[in-house]
Amino acid sequence: MKRLLTIALILLPFLSNAQDHRALHRQAIVIDTHNDVLSTVSMRGKKLDSDLSGQTHSDVSRLLRGGVDVQVFAIFCDERFGKDTAFKYANIEIDSLYEIVRRNPARMMMVSTPAQLMRAVVSGKLGCMMGVEGGHMIEDNPAYLDSLYKRGVRYMTLTWNNSTSWASSAKDETSHTVPNPASGLNELGRQIVRRMNALGMMVDLSHTGERTFWDAIATTTKPVIVSHSCVYSLCPHRRNLKDDQISAIGRNGGVIHMNFNAGFIDSTFDAKMALLSARHKGEIDSLAALKWTDYEIEDRLVAKYKGEVDAIRPPLSMLLDHIDYVVKLIGVDHVGIGSDFDGSIIPPLGLDDVTALPNLTRGLMQRGYSAKDIRKILGGNFLRVFAANQPGK
Repeated sequence: MKRLLTIALILLPFLSNAQDHRALHRQAIVIDTHNDVLSTVSMRGKKLDSDLSGQTHSDVSRLLRGGVDVQVFAIFCDERFGKDTAFKYANIEIDSLYEIVRRNPARMMMVSTPAQLMRAVVSGKLGCMMGVEGGHMIEDNPAYLDSLYKRGVRYMTLTWNNSTSWASSAKDETSHTVPNPASGLNELGRQIVRRMNALGMMVDLSHTGERTFWDAIATTTKPVIVSHSCVYSLCPHRRNLKDDQISAIGRNGGVIHMNFNAGFIDSTFDAKMALLSARHKGEIDSLAALKWTDYEIEDRLVAKYKGEVDAIRPPLSMLLDHIDYVVKLIGVDHVGIGSDFDGSIIPPLGLDDVTALPNLTRGLMQRGYSAKDIRKILGGNFLRVFAANQPGK
């Protein structure tokens, strides 16, 4: 008996800590600002309210099990959609989310205001928000922006990887495919940012080129978000933010939401992934010949060669390093989470899918963050910016 008591006393701090992180995660308002599962399941003909374990990072049941209170679903189509197709596809995805919520009234509700968000939290339902990923989906027509807002869209990423006629993307700016005079925001782009401010639609600067970033910061009158990006100094990827950009977000009062994608977290990951791809070049070339996109091919490789991929995934600690970096540079009020789950990403070890989100809370506790600050990171900071973007604010 004495030996059992001694063992229990030794284990008590560890058991207590595990219980504490789960309790804190339940108590916090957990808001993920970017998840691509809606477009992923739409493209594959699957149902978000069915069990998609082993097929996706997310489904309704797993989002709830992971303690997610509010999920911002990305409304997305790639550059293959343009005039007369992109806006139509956006509305198809919006229709699909409304239908999923209609089928699951006991588990889900649509959210378009801070008050509705809090009602979802109190009710224990999954609050469902929408963000358009890629300004090409309004097809250069500001009236489409108003239409999407009326349907419940509450942020728009000014670009995806493809530029628009009014804003240049990080991919195009860094590959020099956009002529310098056309890069950044032009007058139509500035009008769109101002209209977003007036409507109450948050300006999202993930995916934008540096010139677009700075033009948007100079134009907006409201706090911005960066819905799914990390730190360039730790991982020099074109999708990540440089120190001067991070500082500008701090001065603007905005929030940077950390992306879980290994390639944005670990500076060595892309080289490792290139070696893995080289081992399967024949298969990749065959899929490319069938007109598969790069992200569709990567999804196939990840599913088929899971053991090889797991061997090169970064640890969760690397994601925490990105959070620490932003906090030290501009403060804890400017960090959130934007997982990018189901966006053709490879997450770090310990965050295999949405049910593993409490591991992030545990990691933050182990880094010494207070419960108050963890609540800010998990969702409080986004809620502040969401409220600050309301019309008339």
